[in-house]
Amino acid sequence: MGLEGHMMLLEEMAQFILDALPKAEYSSLFNDFVESEFFLVDGDSLLVTLICEKTFKWGQELHFFYLVERYLLDLVSKGGQFAVVFFKDAEYAYFNFPELLPLRTALMLHLQHNTTIDVQTKFSGCLSQEWKFFLEESYPYFLIVADEGLNHLQTHLFNFLIIQSWSMKVNAVLSTGQASNILRLYGYLMSSLYKNQSFFEQNKMKIENAYKALIKHLEECRVLALESLFGNLKWKNMMEEACETISLLKQLWPEGSDIRRVLWVTSCSLSLRMYHHFLENRKMTTSDDKTKTQQVQSNCLTLQEVEDLCRLQCLSVVFLLQIPLSQRACARVITSHWTKNIKTFLNMKKWCDYFILSNINIFEFWNLNLTHLSDLSDELLLKNIAFYYENENVQGLHLNLGNDIMKDFEHLWNTVSKLVRKFDVGKPFPLRTTKLPFLKRNPSPIKDTPKEKISNLGFIPVSCKVVDKFVGDLFKDLPFLKSDDPVVTSLVKQKEFDELLHWHSHRLLRDDYDRTKCQFDEKSRDPRFLRSLQKYHVFQRFYGNSLESVPSKVVVSQAVKPKKNFIEPKSKKAHETKAEIITRENKKRLFAQEEQKEEKKWNALSLSIEEEMKANLNSGIKKLEDFLKSCKSNSVKFRAEMVGLTACLKAWKEHCQGQGDTIKDLNIAVQMMKRIHSLMEKYPELIQEADQNFIARCLKYLGFDELASSLYPTQAAGDHIKKKKNKYSIGIGPVRFQLQHMGHYLIRNERKDPDHRVQDFIPDTWQRELLDVVDNNESAVIVAPTSSGKTYASHYCLERVLKESDQGVVVYVAPTKALVNQVAATVHSRFTKSLPGGEALCGVFTRDYRHEALNCQVLITVPACFEILLLSPHRQAWAKRIRYVIFDEVHCLGGEIGAEIWEHLLVMIRCPFLALSATISNPEHLTEWLQSVKHYWKQADNIMGKNVASKRNVNSHKDYLQMKQSYRVRLVLYGERYNDLEKHVCSIKRDNITFDHFHPCSALTADHIEKYGFPSDLALSPRETIQLYDAMAHSWKSWPRAQEFCPEEFIHFKNKIVIKKLDARKYEESLKEELTDWIKNGNADKAKIVLRNLRPDSVCSSGNMVHMFPLLVEKLRKMEKLPALFFLFNVGDVEQSAKSVDTFLKKKQERKRPPKAEKEAHVMANKLGKVKKSIEKQKTLDEKSKKKPRNMDQSLIHEAEYGYLLKILEKNLEIPEDCTYADHKMIDIETLHMVFDRVKSTRKGEELKALARRGIGYHHASMNFKEKQLVEILFRKGFIRVVTATGTLALGINMPCKSVVFAQNSIYLDALNYRQMSGRAGRRGQDLLGDVYFFDIPLPKIEKLIKSKVPELRGQFPLGLSLVLRLMLLASKGDDPEDANAKVLSVLRHSLLTFKQPRVMEMLKLYFLFALQFLVKEGYLDQEGNLMGFAGLVSHLHYHEPSNFVFVSFLVKGLFHDLCQPTRKGSKHFSQDVMEKLVLVLANLFGRCYLPAKFLETSHKFHQSKVFLEDLPEDFNAALNEYNMKVTEDFASFLLIVSRFADMKQEYELPLSKLNFAGKECEDSQLVFHLMNCKEGRVAISPFVCLSGNSDRDLLRIDTPNHVILRTTGISPGQAPVLCSQRFDNQGRRMPLNAYALDFYKHGSLVGLVQDNRMNEGAAYYLLKDFAHTIKAISVSLHELCENEDDNVVLAFEQLSETFWEKLKNV
Repeated sequence: MGLEGHMMLLEEMAQFILDALPKAEYSSLFNDFVESEFFLVDGDSLLVTLICEKTFKWGQELHFFYLVERYLLDLVSKGGQFAVVFFKDAEYAYFNFPELLPLRTALMLHLQHNTTIDVQTKFSGCLSQEWKFFLEESYPYFLIVADEGLNHLQTHLFNFLIIQSWSMKVNAVLSTGQASNILRLYGYLMSSLYKNQSFFEQNKMKIENAYKALIKHLEECRVLALESLFGNLKWKNMMEEACETISLLKQLWPEGSDIRRVLWVTSCSLSLRMYHHFLENRKMTTSDDKTKTQQVQSNCLTLQEVEDLCRLQCLSVVFLLQIPLSQRACARVITSHWTKNIKTFLNMKKWCDYFILSNINIFEFWNLNLTHLSDLSDELLLKNIAFYYENENVQGLHLNLGNDIMKDFEHLWNTVSKLVRKFDVGKPFPLRTTKLPFLKRNPSPIKDTPKEKISNLGFIPVSCKVVDKFVGDLFKDLPFLKSDDPVVTSLVKQKEFDELLHWHSHRLLRDDYDRTKCQFDEKSRDPRFLRSLQKYHVFQRFYGNSLESVPSKVVVSQAVKPKKNFIEPKSKKAHETKAEIITRENKKRLFAQEEQKEEKKWNALSLSIEEEMKANLNSGIKKLEDFLKSCKSNSVKFRAEMVGLTACLKAWKEHCQGQGDTIKDLNIAVQMMKRIHSLMEKYPELIQEADQNFIARCLKYLGFDELASSLYPTQAAGDHIKKKKNKYSIGIGPVRFQLQHMGHYLIRNERKDPDHRVQDFIPDTWQRELLDVVDNNESAVIVAPTSSGKTYASHYCLERVLKESDQGVVVYVAPTKALVNQVAATVHSRFTKSLPGGEALCGVFTRDYRHEALNCQVLITVPACFEILLLSPHRQAWAKRIRYVIFDEVHCLGGEIGAEIWEHLLVMIRCPFLALSATISNPEHLTEWLQSVKHYWKQADNIMGKNVASKRNVNSHKDYLQMKQSYRVRLVLYGERYNDLEKHVCSIKRDNITFDHFHPCSALTADHIEKYGFPSDLALSPRETIQLYDAMAHSWKSWPRAQEFCPEEFIHFKNKIVIKKLDARKYEESLKEELTDWIKNGNADKAKIVLRNLRPDSVCSSGNMVHMFPLLVEKLRKMEKLPALFFLFNVGDVEQSAKSVDTFLKKKQERKRPPKAEKEAHVMANKLGKVKKSIEKQKTLDEKSKKKPRNMDQSLIHEAEYGYLLKILEKNLEIPEDCTYADHKMIDIETLHMVFDRVKSTRKGEELKALARRGIGYHHASMNFKEKQLVEILFRKGFIRVVTATGTLALGINMPCKSVVFAQNSIYLDALNYRQMSGRAGRRGQDLLGDVYFFDIPLPKIEKLIKSKVPELRGQFPLGLSLVLRLMLLASKGDDPEDANAKVLSVLRHSLLTFKQPRVMEMLKLYFLFALQFLVKEGYLDQEGNLMGFAGLVSHLHYHEPSNFVFVSFLVKGLFHDLCQPTRKGSKHFSQDVMEKLVLVLANLFGRCYLPAKFLETSHKFHQSKVFLEDLPEDFNAALNEYNMKVTEDFASFLLIVSRFADMKQEYELPLSKLNFAGKECEDSQLVFHLMNCKEGRVAISPFVCLSGNSDRDLLRIDTPNHVILRTTGISPGQAPVLCSQRFDNQGRRMPLNAYALDFYKHGSLVGLVQDNRMNEGAAYYLLKDFAHTIKAISVSLHELCENEDDNVVLAFEQLSETFWEKLKNV
């Protein structure tokens, strides 16, 4: 069957991929960290994408290689770990494009020889077995691939690659539509879903056959292509000819040469021979027909003409060899095309280039320099030379070549002459011996160098305190326009649209704080409000109690004196006072009373506990441990422990006597050793000789003779036990037993001396250091694992500030609203304080609501809202009250969204701070940066302090900044988790889920350990440490130090009855050091065996893993591993997985119910209904007859019957215990109803309640905060025990659990999120061991997650135009100018990106200057830095840059007034058509979501939505283009100015390979000077890009790509505030905008957006809510700016805002 027979499948595949395109997630491909991900780049997709780049001209090879290296360097610099893959079969796609064949081959060779990129070229095709094995072994997370090729055949090849990748669970990322910034690369990621995998499996044979047919068809294309040029010479013949030519050259040039010379002479001689052969063939085939012969001769070049063309090519190659890039970049641009006649030879030449490059391996033992594979030809240069010789030279312009060029040219041509041999190719000179033109006649053959220059090459002078201080040092190096320059004189206030005259555009708008919805009217005395407020406080306390059961502490303000470190004990006074003696005696008496009370309690309980231990040891021990937790008397605890030990010994003896020789249940032995641990460690002072004797007996019974002897040397006590040693002994040494079987019970090293600053617990040494930090008013960066107790420092900080006064403020900054709510609840439940009227203890400020935010002492907020307060000019007095700021989850500083805001906050605050995180890999760098900021503030505070003193200005309230603070920033590191984590891999074997323990060391390789050592946070449980020792001993039988590391002989374990956690950690570290020594000292092979032996058996996963999910949950329940968190990364999958578990339980219940149960329930419900009616009827009758009811008995019977029937029905409908995961014992029914009642009117409320009743919940960012709280509270209470969640839950939300399950692979499952999420496993105080399970995560990915470091925090690009405007607003309008200027300068000077990077700082200063120019020209700033025009409106919409600037430009032009015309004159209502047009305009500006270009080809019918957003109305579009053009011109002139700061040495290097194309300019050649004298207009763009004829004028294109401009300036076109009306991908295809906002406004259906717009419901709701917020913000702003309440624009936006919110509420 030919290709035609497979067209149906090929079209089906294309449609299948097309349907998946709109669901592709446009996201950061590397997330926040890439080391844990390995990915692939399809080399042909890369080639096809870059040759379609609009600035690139085919034939400009060096420019093409520059594009490739810029792209790959971008991947490398962002930490990318990848390989580039070229398939052999993919080469067939280029046989119709011969010019690309040598380019592709050169690209592969260049990447292999001149870069460190991993290039894979060994795979025949994407369906080969070798490729499949490679994917299984390396498991890349995604493959970057094109969705469209150069023709339909290549597109089919790409489709095969996408489908096959999906089948191997490898995601596909489109090579087109990508965007890059400083830290991240964004692209469309098409996930490998189960249906994608099924499609391949179901059509496997068809797909393989279709692929073979496609390759066969392409092979036939190759035969035809060769036949038309080389006649009877086949592929094999041509390869042989190429090899022969190469061999001949090796004889001529035995010393070796450069690839450019070699390729040209071999390819030229081969192509001349082939053309000669071609002409001979043509003569033979047409000799019978003279007419045909004449026609052939007219269409083909003669051999002499071809020789002329070859000479010109030879000269162009010599130019490449002799002329540096600096001159080539100035070449004039010839626009003429080649004549049709020479196409045949040019194609033949490209084929010959390809044949030579394909046989490059023949040069293996010859000195061939492959450095310049990237610069083998330059077509524009060749055209330049051809144009000169056939036009200018003919007209009498004779220019010399120069000596060096002439010599090189003659040498190359003479070599060609020797290689051709069959005929004479003529002498080197003259170059042209024929007159036939090779270039088409063109009216303007040379592209004119634009005479007009880009205007305004100078900055408008702007001078104010901030500007002068920040960029004053650059002024001397930059051009500035004079005051009489037309640009400066035109900076008068622009004439505004007539209808805007009654607008107060200059008026300062209320900030986001004032506009944010106030949850309660704080001043209202309305009883309804007061009741709501009371309910709020009650719920907050309840919510807080669910987080931690700590009694509320009453805080009283008192002056706090600075304290010294509390680690040192206080020296006692010499004499006690009478009062102290009385206090001591009272304490003594109270203690004695407490002892008696505990004694009585134990006497009452001991008998029942002893009886329980006899009947069932485990449940008895549990009761004993519950008593021990509540008991406070050590003597009573000691007695209880001894009773427990006695019971354990008895149980052990009975068990051993009954078991005989079978395997013993070591659980009893574990319990026995637990009691011994407790007695020996906690109560050593209470142990008497008899007790010692008894403990020794217990140890002897376990077979631990040496330990028994060391404890109680007298042997008499246990002589009779020796005889029965085998019967009772557990058979292994005491150390091995403790490590292997009771590792998680090992006693932690905890301090026993209380610290009076903390009442709830005894803090560790590192926690005391945190308390000291707060006491000394210092700052600290605190890095400690999840659940380690770092939050206590923040609680102490809060308490201290609350005690200090009633004015001081602590700001707690949390990354998410969910965490804000949680912290607020904690504060409400922990602290109570009586404050003056109008003041509150705790306040909240988020984008959605605020409550008591500025009149509280503890403000909990998100970064963006805190930034609003700090940048507000009129809130400086409040900011001065801030005593401390606590930054929770400070690693968000390296996050994708809002990271720069964290930076701004850290550098703007003047008070001390605590920065908390569990996951930072470079805390030293962060601390050093923050310390530099504090040094700045120390100087600034000193200067301001002196100024205040000199003015003798006394404030009415105390300035808290004047209180003594330390400017020191401490780094506090703590790495130890309280409980161990063990990892397990889930496998599916024969439809059954099994778990394999995953030893952390198995993630490592010997190479990794040699290079990086063991990861610092790769901790082993004691059991895993023993496994490591056993693997080492087994792998090296003659290991010299085996005895030394034997557990029983290890120095830290010797003769210890109690092994502590710290001892086990020392053993672990020693083993790791030893294994590292093996690798470093030549025993790496043995280490490899160790690591291999620790790996789990092959993990089997087959079938629909989504279908298996409920079975996984059920299995964990049976293993008692619930409660558990299941992390997935797709919102839809999170909800679907929770529902699938619910469905599974319902079906299970249905199967368990008796066959007639349903019918019985129905009958019972009917009976109940009838009885209820009878009762109601009877009541009515009784009420009517006012006499005493006669039939009282009948009424009682009915009620009794109703109660009886109700009980039966409830029992019938009752959920069996094994059909629900809910634990009803953990919460009372009233509390449950209270939690349920809060979500009765929310979108997902009913669904969540139904799931909760089964003990299931889900949690993701798109949920309402009340919905999230329901899940959080019920999970913490223990009612819900199964929660599916996205990564948002990992950001500090307090939801500890027994197990964490990673149930979906994702780009977001990286080293950072893995540590954050897995840290939830193991509840302190409840679980001594946490379990982490990997479900459907490939082994290679698991290994990478475990061994990878967490990300290093790197700075973001800190400035935007809106931020500069907001900073200038603060500087010019601040109530305290000095404070305002200091804050602004701190933001500008202290970016993390610029820390220790002076060059980057220089770039930032230049961008700041551009921002000022833009703001001045647009009329938002004057030359003194004061705000003007609509600056307030622009800065208020700062979230939406650059759309905010475009919106205001539309407003100023009066476009909104033209559009917003009411239905009739005098009306305040606007038609649906006007509203829809308004939404269309806004949807083009705000909340833009692009779809992949390919999706425009879809034939899919949409039911409700239009899906593709229409263009802006004509007048708006024209205004947008005008705005864009103006901004682009300004940015272009800015780039020309800053180009002087570029490092031109680097600009002449290829970015990745660092190959240098600079050199001494050729001065002795008149021709070179003539052809390359266009130096003007090529200043600000890369010299490599100039090779394609680009110039500075190309910077005026609105969508200039990043790679066009000089890369070392650090500025990118993406920083220009342009908003493209249309966006095109790399292949020039238009990318449509998703019309979700307009579609929703029209149909009001979320379901429609899911079905047609292919959006996830939760994500769509989130985006719509954001869009609604934007409309409201605009509406409120316009209302404030306009004094005319009947203004049409104001009214239209009000109507739109109300309508949109109403539609949103209805869903």
